[in-house]
Amino acid sequence: MKLYSPATVRQLISKYNFRFQKNLGQNFLVDGNIVNRIVHAAGIDEEDIVLEIGAGIGTLTRALAQKAAGVIVIEVDRNLETVLEETLAGLDNVEIFWGNALDTDFDDLVSSRTGGPDTTGGKPYKAVANLPYYITTPLIMHALEGHFNISLMVIMVQKEVADRITAVPGTKAYGALTLAVNYYCEPRVAFKVPRTVFIPQPEVDSAVVCLKRRDNPPAFVEDEQIFFRVIRAAFGQRRKTLANALYSAAFGPEKDDINKMLSALGIDPKRRGETLSFNEFAMIANKMHIMLEHK
Repeated sequence: MKLYSPATVRQLISKYNFRFQKNLGQNFLVDGNIVNRIVHAAGIDEEDIVLEIGAGIGTLTRALAQKAAGVIVIEVDRNLETVLEETLAGLDNVEIFWGNALDTDFDDLVSSRTGGPDTTGGKPYKAVANLPYYITTPLIMHALEGHFNISLMVIMVQKEVADRITAVPGTKAYGALTLAVNYYCEPRVAFKVPRTVFIPQPEVDSAVVCLKRRDNPPAFVEDEQIFFRVIRAAFGQRRKTLANALYSAAFGPEKDDINKMLSALGIDPKRRGETLSFNEFAMIANKMHIMLEHK
């Protein structure tokens, strides 16, 4: 079945009277070269278990199944069930779980479908997804903050999101998402994807991003919750100086104490969050942790 052919895809969705749902951000990939590059970027081999988030009509699923030991798919739209029954027919190493990825414990799902051990001792698996734009950031954060046993995520996202994930301090794209992803992963943009390879065609271009799980953050962080609270404070009101942002977040210390703390770290209290490196955020969070302990 030539799922890379736009004509074939249109015939298929017409055959099953499928209707695209705008609220699900459905755009089906119809370019075989892009599909193969995604599989290559993920480095899939015959020992890999792959979690695919969003099957669409099964174009990427088929390519993954040809390389991996098994593919477990999460798909929210039951209207695709009859379509996938046809496109995935004969692929014994594919299992579909119907549900919302944001409500899913990925480790439990993979374990239950592979008969493997629970989350404490299961073999790492890879996650691959062509993410709808509306769910991109929540899904990334669910996958990272859930501390699931995912060794590598290869995801297609809106190009703007890819820019935010890989941004550097001092740029407009740099923000809380940049730091959160870098805390958990080593990110890189594998390649860009034009909007013309989808049905229907979206309004923006995309990019495939690889997120390789880190063993440890790039800088020592004493308290993860405080670290992310500092980041949220710094970027919650980007126009505020760092000192004012931290004080407004009601951590507890007085503004004068915050100014002194920042100055002692060699950080100008008048700087803004978008200029701070990961290491500087870690330094501030660790110092704030000490201040709160001795409050």
